[in-house]
Amino acid sequence: MVDSFSRIVRLGEGLTASGNLGGNAIDRTIGALRVCADKITANGVIETRNVATEACRQAGNGDEFLQKVKAETGLTLETISSDEEARLTLEGCYSLLDSKIPYAVVFDIGGGSTELMWVKQDPQGGTTMIDAISVPSGVVSLAEQFGSGAIGQSAFAEIGSHFADELNAFDERHDISREIKNGNVQMLGTSGTVTTLGAVHLDLPRYDRSKVDGLNLGCENIASISTRLADMDCADRAKHPCIGRERADLVVMGCAVLSAICKRWPVGNIKVADRGIREGLLNRMINQDT
Repeated sequence: MVDSFSRIVRLGEGLTASGNLGGNAIDRTIGALRVCADKITANGVIETRNVATEACRQAGNGDEFLQKVKAETGLTLETISSDEEARLTLEGCYSLLDSKIPYAVVFDIGGGSTELMWVKQDPQGGTTMIDAISVPSGVVSLAEQFGSGAIGQSAFAEIGSHFADELNAFDERHDISREIKNGNVQMLGTSGTVTTLGAVHLDLPRYDRSKVDGLNLGCENIASISTRLADMDCADRAKHPCIGRERADLVVMGCAVLSAICKRWPVGNIKVADRGIREGLLNRMINQDT
């Protein structure tokens, strides 16, 4: 990797209430994209693919936002479907799957939505996404609904209820629970939630991708860390070196979503992926070029 940059911009802030992207959120996002554009120029990049996801899918002014991005940064963004988002996520992280286990639940807890995939691996090493769903709730929208303070178990249960019907229907459609009982299912998570929990579990003095990517995180550890973080107020969570101020209110919402997933599919542990759409885009472009 030549260069990398990330910033939490909360593009979907206020979207649920208004149906549109807000001015402050747009300004924050364009500010971050200017940094990306400068890096692209500085490194002499010839070809790019730039994508937008759930916030732009939902927003009434999503197309206007993309036009503003183009005018102010020179970057051309395309809003991809939830199915394309899931496929790119899988393409970015499937190499972390255990080839000896035939099925996998792969998930990505995002800011505005949560993507879940049911994946099959064949003995020759191929990976196929059988089905995917997108639940239109993510850590930003949930934080707006439930606040940023300490989150009790009743709130955890209420957040889980947002996902229960979707998870149950997905499970019944593919008989996932039966395959779990037969030991045929693994779970792979890619999102800021699982990577943050991985870093907290390892008690890292600062986030280190090389230690987190590929980590096996036990569901009991997830439950313990989630309870601890939920009992803290936002200021205390912000003091953790692997959480910080920007993630302090979001991580506990992700914990609630993750708890619902673990409860519905008790696989026992989750493989943590610090990779996803970006790596999927790169792999897709490399394969097309060759």
